[in-house]
Amino acid sequence: MRDVPDDVRRAGLAPAYPIATERLLLRPIDPVADLEAMHAYLSREDVCAYIPPEPRSLEELAEALANPDRIRSELTEEGQVLALAVVLAETGRLIGDLVLFWHSERHGNGEIGYVINPDFHGHGYATEAARALLGLAFDGLGLRRVTARIDADNLASANVLGKLGMRQEAVLVENEWFKGRWGTEIDFALLAREWRGRSL
Repeated sequence: MRDVPDDVRRAGLAPAYPIATERLLLRPIDPVADLEAMHAYLSREDVCAYIPPEPRSLEELAEALANPDRIRSELTEEGQVLALAVVLAETGRLIGDLVLFWHSERHGNGEIGYVINPDFHGHGYATEAARALLGLAFDGLGLRRVTARIDADNLASANVLGKLGMRQEAVLVENEWFKGRWGTEIDFALLAREWRGRSL
């Protein structure tokens, strides 16, 4: 067995879905039924400007979603990524998706990411959904530390992370060739004890 401290040993994460927030439902991604709704924003240049994938055709996205590892709704070991759909509770309409990376069992580290269809920006949905994702990371998986990495030009995302109580820890100036330019990365983080303190 690897040397993993007892106080950070993880059993994994198998949530009961859907996960309800005030206005949203988080649920597993359906690679067929959700395809067109996800394509509506993952095919857009303005959305893909700040995330690794390039805009995708419907066929390319269908191929990506056909990979079970890309739509995993449970975590059983480090290195896996949880991917969930963000749905409006009132209408059932899919408006975005979330990811939770389980980076290290030994160190209790993970990372979150989120994308919301720009047609639904300005309503606080990203903050609401990401807050629920942090709940899964800390209260469900029992992580000790969660990070988020954004492009310095993505001011809206920086605002979301600030509302979540995540602390800006680093600015990596022109650290990566990204989408045809040298991108500057801003790293945010939150510790489990800080999360619990905000939740009291």
